Amino acid sequence: MRRLSPERAGWAVAGAAVLLAVPACTGSTPAPNVATSQSGPTTTSSSQAGPATPQVVSRIDAGLAVPWSIVFLPDGTALISERDSALLRFIPPGATGPAGTVGKVPGVVPGGEGGLLGLALSPDFATDRYLYAYFTAQGDNRIARFKVDDNGGRLALGVPETIFTGIPKASTHNGGRIRFGPDGNLYVGTGDSQRREQPQDKNALGGKILRLTPEGAPAAGNPFGNSPVYSLGHRNVQGLDWDGAGRLWASEFGPDKDDELNLIVPGGNYGWPEVTGAPHRDGFLDAKVVWPSTADSSPSGLEIAGDTAYLGALRGQRLWSVPLKGDFAADPVAYFTGQFGRIRDVARAPDGQLWALSNGQNPDFAVVLSVPQ
Repeated sequence: MRRLSPERAGWAVAGAAVLLAVPACTGSTPAPNVATSQSGPTTTSSSQAGPATPQVVSRIDAGLAVPWSIVFLPDGTALISERDSALLRFIPPGATGPAGTVGKVPGVVPGGEGGLLGLALSPDFATDRYLYAYFTAQGDNRIARFKVDDNGGRLALGVPETIFTGIPKASTHNGGRIRFGPDGNLYVGTGDSQRREQPQDKNALGGKILRLTPEGAPAAGNPFGNSPVYSLGHRNVQGLDWDGAGRLWASEFGPDKDDELNLIVPGGNYGWPEVTGAPHRDGFLDAKVVWPSTADSSPSGLEIAGDTAYLGALRGQRLWSVPLKGDFAADPVAYFTGQFGRIRDVARAPDGQLWALSNGQNPDFAVVLSVPQ
């Protein structure tokens, strides 16, 4: 099978940031050459009404370099990880000023697709002030947490506390997305780190979604006993979010075909490297959406707003919207194709606007959108 690296051949590696906000609108155009694959009832046809069309509200020249993840403090301050510099950057509420630097995360060893990757804000941030970070270290990928202190209006990083280690690293397929779920546990998307035996091995950490307590222990009720593993058979998980009913969805890179949006169930096996996409093979769960061509997608960050999943596309350089209805996903619709470069992450700000974080532009910039609810 053809291997494309870093992050698939032909992808830009210079950094840029785009923050997008989209207001409610009507109308959409179905994206060409995109198939949806479902188990059970047929998915919504692309000839039916799609999601409301996003609109760009503003573009912010933020001066970022290879940004990877974005989270928001309660006051609307955006915190952004820069993969290669290991810097934690910030943009003031309402994007009222240029990006500043909170600090440098110690112990990060960038290289290839590795570096300072996913961020997650503690559900109890108002009281504990914890920010969690997934990053590539000297010998592994790991998760640390540290307090983000507000010293007289100036943000500062506290001393990091490592809570989980041993996730395999490589020049590619490092995973890196982390997010707290509705249950208060920390969910972690890992990559196979080019070790194809890992995803099907329940005792390995690569090619998995992990479920941890805020202190880094396996969460109670995990499907394989006292193991952090929540689901397996993944190639390189890049996005995690929950719909209004508490169902977990995840975006994932395919090899040279079959990028995926998956509905995650505890103990589910999503097939890699035995299968990709939705082959209806016994023992494996089919993806809910399959992009046959990685040139159209390479889905990264994922945010669910209302009943629509929004996914940033790296190689595809567009924003995908996927209407969700219960366990099923309708046909994806593409927006902003080629306008903002590689969209690495999407996240909702406290005011409801959607920010899409793009890298690969020079100079770096940000765009804000408002999404229909």
